[in-house]
Amino acid sequence: MSQRIALVTGGTGGIGEAVCQRFVKDGYKVIAGYHNKEKARTWQIAQKEAGFDIEIVHCPVTDFEACGRAIKWVEDNVGPIDILVNNAGITKDGMFKKMPIERWNEVIETDLNSVFNMTRQIFEGMIERGFGRIINVSSVNGQMGQVGQVNYSAAKAGMHGFTKALARETARKGVTVNTISPGYVATPMVMAIAEEVRKKIENGIPMGRLCTPEEIAHGVSFLASELAAYTTGSDLSMNGGLFMH
Repeated sequence: MSQRIALVTGGTGGIGEAVCQRFVKDGYKVIAGYHNKEKARTWQIAQKEAGFDIEIVHCPVTDFEACGRAIKWVEDNVGPIDILVNNAGITKDGMFKKMPIERWNEVIETDLNSVFNMTRQIFEGMIERGFGRIINVSSVNGQMGQVGQVNYSAAKAGMHGFTKALARETARKGVTVNTISPGYVATPMVMAIAEEVRKKIENGIPMGRLCTPEEIAHGVSFLASELAAYTTGSDLSMNGGLFMH
């Protein structure tokens, strides 16, 4: 079997970085999608020094045409994409009664429309080759909702609706589509929160701690694997018991 090729959007962020590193360990050829070129170049050099050979590609996920150009670059320079992780996302929190439409649109475009922009231009090739893994990184707040995150919760819930519908279309074609829904993860952004606020969050989690990016990456690794061939349309909840259903 030839080396699998994996593309991770938002690959230079906290969860994205852990997923990229895990995929390298799994033996895949890995490409990280980025938005900021200077930051991505610095990140790539640091990864190389740490022993992780990861390609990078400019991939502004809110732009359908730009996504197409990024995908074509990968296909022309690395090869056909076997694994797609839709990980790019942002938050623009605020109470709904004060939420401007711009803040709503920005989150929906980045967190939900991006899933269409990337997947639509990759999955037909997967079907033709008879193998594909599409993994959408959602959130516990897409399952249970969160005050001040109407836009984010809607986008993340929409991700799983997308997953379930597309999984039915590809179930007999060797292509699986799954969601992973992390709870609070100890990314650099979360760890920068004031300690007293972070402790309050941790105390509300039944396990009493944050998840590590590496634990999320392990879940993504399973969904991308050959042994996950019978798993499709699922939502892998990794939230320390914060939300059970």
